[in-house]
Amino acid sequence: MTSPTSADQVADSTRPRLPADHPGVNELFALLAYGEVAAFYRLTDEARMAPNLQGRISMASIAAAEMAHYELLRDALERRGVDVVPAMSKYVSALENYHRLTMPSTWLEALVKTYVGDALAADLYLQIADGLPDEVADVVRAALAETGHSQFVVAEVRAAVTASGKQRSRLALWSRRLLGEAITQAQLLLADHDELVDLVVAGSGGLGQLSAFFERLQQTHDQRMRELGLA
Repeated sequence: MTSPTSADQVADSTRPRLPADHPGVNELFALLAYGEVAAFYRLTDEARMAPNLQGRISMASIAAAEMAHYELLRDALERRGVDVVPAMSKYVSALENYHRLTMPSTWLEALVKTYVGDALAADLYLQIADGLPDEVADVVRAALAETGHSQFVVAEVRAAVTASGKQRSRLALWSRRLLGEAITQAQLLLADHDELVDLVVAGSGGLGQLSAFFERLQQTHDQRMRELGLA
């Protein structure tokens, strides 16, 4: 890993930092918590699409990790005096709408969404974490930690697209659709929750850097498409 340049260090030192008791922190934890719950139910449903027992077990393992992350966020909110269930309720509609618009129709689409779609959300939240105090950012990063279970997704998708150019083209289009819907839903969510906007502005380095914030999502998405053999 290369050392940060002096310009990077100056930019980081001047980046606005929010206090740990900023109301947006509770909102972020609640949003993340419902995201984990929604992912758990989605993954258990999509496991039924698996063509074999190994696929169902692998998807169930990812779902179990999502619930462990939910419990971490629930506990973090409880320490802050916040009841997780009512706190999450305001985000149900937005997240369910995203999942409704990106409902996979095949096992391979479900795998790509698990790897690419969920990672897009993680990228967004991890950028936000960069503008938060360490004790808050550590919770976010722990809740989004890679468990290693998703490596089976890479193996299955790469094998499928290597064997079929038609599958590669179809899944590449699906992956781009996931990106478009994720960015659209993120923008709509921010428009309705000013407290979250404060966190995004802090994490992106200021209001003028919001376009770069979403450009970085595009860059990491492109990298994951290459990992899956879709680019």
